[in-house]
Amino acid sequence: CWEKIRHGNEQSAEKPKQETKIVDGNWAVASASYRMNDIAYIFPITPSSAMGEIVDAWASTEDKNGEKKVLNLWNQELKVCEMQSEGGAAGALHGALVSGSLATTYTASQGLLLFIPNLYKIAGELLPTVIHVAARALAGQALSI
Repeated sequence: CWEKIRHGNEQSAEKPKQETKIVDGNWAVASASYRMNDIAYIFPITPSSAMGEIVDAWASTEDKNGEKKVLNLWNQELKVCEMQSEGGAAGALHGALVSGSLATTYTASQGLLLFIPNLYKIAGELLPTVIHVAARALAGQALSI
């Protein structure tokens, strides 16, 4: 975005200084999801743990006045709830969506299998959400969740 700066009666456009960051996929997903949601339900399951941990760290940072440093796009703090299980995260996600919240969760491919009952309800009720999945291979012969 270009910023206009006044010099007398003239207006000139100067490009603001841009900062380049090199980040991994977990940080990029956490950054985008933090800005676009009201609440995030996390359950630490490898390899998706990093996304939830990053979001949780941002949600818990405060300045010296006790105000949140990192806010979402609507200048609200993101609420982060750590659940006891993947099933709990799926159920809580469904409940938040029904109430009208912009909610998300982070899981791995094995954890996504535990979401299936709730996914049928979420899809059947046409509730919009994004579930961030860190992919890894599922067990081939004996399915191990």
